[in-house]
Amino acid sequence: MSDISFDRARRHVLGLGCERGTLPAEMLALAIAALDAAGIAAAELAAIASIDSRRHEPAILAVAAHFSVPVVFFDAPRLEEETPRLKNPSAKVFARVGCHGVAEAAALAAAGPDAELAVAKIKSAHATAAVARSGLQKA
Repeated sequence: MSDISFDRARRHVLGLGCERGTLPAEMLALAIAALDAAGIAAAELAAIASIDSRRHEPAILAVAAHFSVPVVFFDAPRLEEETPRLKNPSAKVFARVGCHGVAEAAALAAAGPDAELAVAKIKSAHATAAVARSGLQKA
């Protein structure tokens, strides 16, 4: 599936979405705010996840490098499969990228079928973030 390794210590995925050209500093501030809202430390983060059209986006790659975690990308049809689990589905996002959400859907897709949102989508001027917790039952 991916390079994500979950255990009892690292069982959270940070989902990120952004406009092209979002500044890394804006994305990092939003990522830190999402982790704070989840009440988790950076050491509890297993991965970053987003949509594949942002595979080369410097802001997303900078956040992954900052936290020293892998980043995984999903295509829009895969993210659209997560729509029933989204807290904030968006017709506007669907019209733009082909799925009803990026940050929440990517976090859930990466964290697995038993995952739940620890933090629903939060926004900055040009980006979104969400945190999913893996449904990991054993280490």
